[in-house]
Amino acid sequence: MSMLINFSPELSAWLIHNLERGCSTDDIVQSMVAQKFEKWVAEGLVETFQVALRNGKEPPKDSVILEDPLPDYLYETPRLSQEPVLMTSDRKIPVLLRIQKPVIALLEGVLSHEECDTIIELAKGRLKPSTVVDYSSGMDKTVEHRDSEGMFFKLQETAFISKLDRRISELMNCPIEHGEGLQVLRYGTNAKNTPHFDFLVPANEANKESIKRSGQRISTLVVYLNEVKAGGETIFPEIGLSVLPRKGNAVYFEYTNGLGQLDLKSVHAGAQVFEGEKWALTKWMRERPFVPAS
Repeated sequence: MSMLINFSPELSAWLIHNLERGCSTDDIVQSMVAQKFEKWVAEGLVETFQVALRNGKEPPKDSVILEDPLPDYLYETPRLSQEPVLMTSDRKIPVLLRIQKPVIALLEGVLSHEECDTIIELAKGRLKPSTVVDYSSGMDKTVEHRDSEGMFFKLQETAFISKLDRRISELMNCPIEHGEGLQVLRYGTNAKNTPHFDFLVPANEANKESIKRSGQRISTLVVYLNEVKAGGETIFPEIGLSVLPRKGNAVYFEYTNGLGQLDLKSVHAGAQVFEGEKWALTKWMRERPFVPAS
């Protein structure tokens, strides 16, 4: 099975430099493994760059597809209810679309338009440039492929947020305490988010410690908070699915089974916003009660 691997410009320059000066592939791979890269990822990246340079071609810019040696993902009964209308304690939510592999559902009216507007107003003054966890170091950093602004609410921070946490946990069929705090993201014109996974890649100490505290992420709910004038779709490239953002609607997906396997088909991206802006609310669920880093 193939896996998308994102990498930084710094890693690309380092690989090119060391290959051009004649370092052995084994030495380069060992150096990357010492920096917490999984060996098969290091070997695949080195081979990809080596072949490109040998043939006089441009090496990949920021990502590459590698063959993953892991066994195929075993699909189990989805956590999301299979009913056509999902019932929470305060809302009826129709299911507009389902996909089984990977597990994806498009949901209508998870939030009211008034609730969407309230979340945006509460988040506006707390936005900061979005970060990602660096694959090798585990440190948060701003990156070129994640050009949004974001913030997190604490779990059940206010009565209003508590109401949303409760509704979403009922919808995702997970206890409230298993959820990370609600995240709000704003993408301006031309902003995008390149293909990535929501599960934690256990390749650095920060992710390993997070998994140890709270278990792996198992599912995601993305709620669209406004009408986007053009662009901003959520794209699942492995299956050719593009979800258009509609205010109050949401896309739900799962990617961790009871065996601890991770579904690589869950790779997804945020398409470029061509006009206007895009606001979204994200909830991640964990295998166990969420314990943030101290």
